[in-house]
Amino acid sequence: MIRPETSKTLSFEIKLPLFEGPFDLLLFFIQRDELDIHDIPISKITDDFLDYLHHLEKMNVEVASEFILVAATLMRIKAKMLLPRPVLDEEGNEIDPRDELVKHLLEYKKYKSVIENLSKMEDDRQQKERRGNVIRELKKLAEGNNVEAELQNIDLYKLLKVYRRVLDRYELEKNRPVHEVVQYPYSISNQKGYILGQLHKHPKLSFGQLIEFEPNKVAVIFNFLAILELLQLREITLHLGLGFNNFWIEKVEGELVS
Repeated sequence: MIRPETSKTLSFEIKLPLFEGPFDLLLFFIQRDELDIHDIPISKITDDFLDYLHHLEKMNVEVASEFILVAATLMRIKAKMLLPRPVLDEEGNEIDPRDELVKHLLEYKKYKSVIENLSKMEDDRQQKERRGNVIRELKKLAEGNNVEAELQNIDLYKLLKVYRRVLDRYELEKNRPVHEVVQYPYSISNQKGYILGQLHKHPKLSFGQLIEFEPNKVAVIFNFLAILELLQLREITLHLGLGFNNFWIEKVEGELVS
């Protein structure tokens, strides 16, 4: 990309898209020559880097200070590796002059991969449509519900359609099934008292007679549950009939002997 500067003397600034920074250029050399980033041939990569800067100078392109700083760093590392006296750490181990450069390159490579993902996310986000102005949308909806505006465009056909919809809705509500919940006046406690009262009148009572007294399905169920509870409380005793088609109940006088 070439951008003219707003000055009296016309000059140009060239920004190469592949190498936006010195570390980007170093990674390009490493990938191009398939070099090991942990064991960089510092002499070769320094020569390549300086050749690139000289090429920019021949094109009359102003070299950024960060490129010059990295070039100086590479030459300093190259000079240290040529010296016969190695630099030692506190434990006496030899310090590789390239360690700091490798560290920066690995960190730059990591952030570069993240930036590429963020750039894709930015492109995806820019392709999405933003939500409109909520206040403007609400005003538009309010205008659509304006009765006067609707009356201006009304005709006989629309009136007939509305009338037909109202009639259909009325018929639907009219014929809708109605469910009525009936509260039956039965409980197990009341039916227990009722059965004991009948046994007071009739010492021996069949279950069929109870059904005849109240021929109601719900009453039959409650009477049967009440009989089971009275049996458990040992207030009545039960006798099975012939063929097991009926049974009789009697009230227990005193405590039942097992």
